[in-house]
Amino acid sequence: MYRGRLERDLSLWVGKGLITEQTADALLRDYDRRPASFSLGNVLMILAAILLAAAILLVVASNWEAIPRLVRMFFILALIWSVHLGAGAALVRGQIAAANALLVIGTLSFGGAISLVGQMYHLSGDEQTVMYVWFAMAVVSAILFRSGAVSGVAGFLSWGSFAIYLGNSDMRLMTIDSWAAPVMAAIVIALVRYTGAGRVRHLAYLLLLGWLAWLYTLNSGLWLALIYVVGGMAVFVLVSLPVARLSSLIEGAGAAPAFYSFLLAVIGLLLLHVELDASRWVLLLGIVTLAASVLAIALQGRDNGAVRYLAYTVFAVEILYLGSVTVGSILGTSGLFLCAGLFVAAVAWIVIRLERRFAGKARGAVQ
Repeated sequence: MYRGRLERDLSLWVGKGLITEQTADALLRDYDRRPASFSLGNVLMILAAILLAAAILLVVASNWEAIPRLVRMFFILALIWSVHLGAGAALVRGQIAAANALLVIGTLSFGGAISLVGQMYHLSGDEQTVMYVWFAMAVVSAILFRSGAVSGVAGFLSWGSFAIYLGNSDMRLMTIDSWAAPVMAAIVIALVRYTGAGRVRHLAYLLLLGWLAWLYTLNSGLWLALIYVVGGMAVFVLVSLPVARLSSLIEGAGAAPAFYSFLLAVIGLLLLHVELDASRWVLLLGIVTLAASVLAIALQGRDNGAVRYLAYTVFAVEILYLGSVTVGSILGTSGLFLCAGLFVAAVAWIVIRLERRFAGKARGAVQ
């Protein structure tokens, strides 16, 4: 999809005389020589690794009692060491897909090995501790081999650990283990920066949002929802500022920080709507929601499609909601829409003026 858009842009620039046809062809060839961000073969290799790891562990588990204890230990250790050594050899030969597949087998086998050894020697412990050890091993493996695939496994393990905690605590008990989720999310984000596994960062951000939503179920109230709104919009504005976009840390994270911080603010606004439903603050809350949507479009609407469509959706839903709660007064509804239209028109005028000024400065700098 991006290649088609790039080809159309290059043709347009050639037609305008901005670049020569030879330059356009060279740019297109350079893009074609780059490794694809998505490879079906690599995905199938990882899926095959997951299936092989599951098959090996199931075969061992089904015949566990028939295998001598010493042989079991040797088999488990040999499996883990052999796949990691094989992954190292594959990396030396430049076989990245095979190395990632072997590392995934080794990481998954380690988790199964912990469980099987615990059953074999009747070791005390719980599922939560197993998930911590398993996650730690995945982190170490991802760092040593700089593997994006294992970083993805670590991301899913962080979700598994949080799910087990929620199940064991009946989603109500607040203990020290409840803080493991944001810590794991931070570690996964650090792994993403180190290994370059950009898509894995979504697992960490979603885990943080899930943890915050769970936190609200424990302490539901206006103050926490308001914190989500203020905090989310503050982070959104911060990462959207031109100075912040020049930061290598924010620039390397792509569009995710802006989208998820705005999503957190939207979640907070939704919770406020639930808390303040049928109160006299509904109209003010609606104006704040519309203003937040317009601000998001003004700051990130051009470059961040995810933020743009989320803001469009929030704006449209809020208009429908305000229309439904003020349907008893047609005059009041029309006045609301009139004020909202004038406000958006004013913001649009300001944004267009700023865009023209920035575009003029950019052309002057090029000349």
